[in-house]
Amino acid sequence: MSVAMVCPTTTSWRPAKARAVVSSDQKRGLRLRFAGGNGGYVVGRERGVKAQKMDDDIARFISERENCDIASQKSSGSSQWASFRTYETADGSRKFFVKLSRKDDAMFRGEKAGLDALRRASTESDMVIPKVYYAGGVPDGCRDGNSMIVMEYLNFGARGDQEEFGLALAKMHNTEIDGVQEFGFEVNNTIGETPQKNIPMMKDWETFWVESRLLPQLKMTRDSELQRLGDEVIEKRVPEMFKGLEIKPSILHGDLWSGNIGTVDGKPSIFDPAVYYGHHEADFGMSWCAGFSPAFYEAYWSVIKKDEGGFEERKVMYQLYHILNHYNMFGGGYRSQAMGMLKQLL
Repeated sequence: MSVAMVCPTTTSWRPAKARAVVSSDQKRGLRLRFAGGNGGYVVGRERGVKAQKMDDDIARFISERENCDIASQKSSGSSQWASFRTYETADGSRKFFVKLSRKDDAMFRGEKAGLDALRRASTESDMVIPKVYYAGGVPDGCRDGNSMIVMEYLNFGARGDQEEFGLALAKMHNTEIDGVQEFGFEVNNTIGETPQKNIPMMKDWETFWVESRLLPQLKMTRDSELQRLGDEVIEKRVPEMFKGLEIKPSILHGDLWSGNIGTVDGKPSIFDPAVYYGHHEADFGMSWCAGFSPAFYEAYWSVIKKDEGGFEERKVMYQLYHILNHYNMFGGGYRSQAMGMLKQLL
């Protein structure tokens, strides 16, 4: 049985716009996961928006913290849970990208920890990762939100050469991370707006995947039929999928779809992550929304040998996590997709 999955994203990634073509039952999800990238990086490049002189609390905060003179800002779009701005210095030498949210600062602190970890691992892969200057509460007096993240503004371009991206991703997955011998991450974070459990870190990948990924998503559905089938897959099929595999913790982007992939000065770049240390194959869990080409896979497998035994079945299981998450966020047709995948695995 094959399962047709619908991706709430554009068929071609365009840096200046946020357009999408989706089925009618998934339009609600589009408001959150729109084409154009990491919650505003690319949308921030929209045309016709004039920079305005600003003397607001965030401008003062950045100026004092980074020892610079912020002179203007642009509104850079929004999602259901955050709004975005670009700040620029008077001499034009520095630009900052800011996300603001009414939520508490846990989501942005998790994003900062993930981006920092990706930057540390990117030295061997030539992957461009945004630098984060601050994540936490808003400055005193600011009424535009409760939390924010401030990072460098990067001039993102289209996705670029897929072979180059495949090599860069494989090298990043292959990077030895000092002191990391368990699966999970130093903090819990979010996948979309859904809490993602990374603590406690665990030595056994199968246990981590079941207890920190599949079971929390299944529980959130409050759907007895999905939970029944999920329990059956976990009991009967998951142990077989990992039998005989030696899995080491790789640093994963965690939400690798087309909207979170681009280039900076021609080099591959990823952003808006849901980082954790896990099985490298798990980063293909959003491949149904990533548009990876044969050249990408050929380059990737030239660095990390493909484990043919059970790879296709594990790929469905890793995709299941994201389909369940989309169902928990957006509802609609994702339930039938999750049901189909669970039955396929059985």
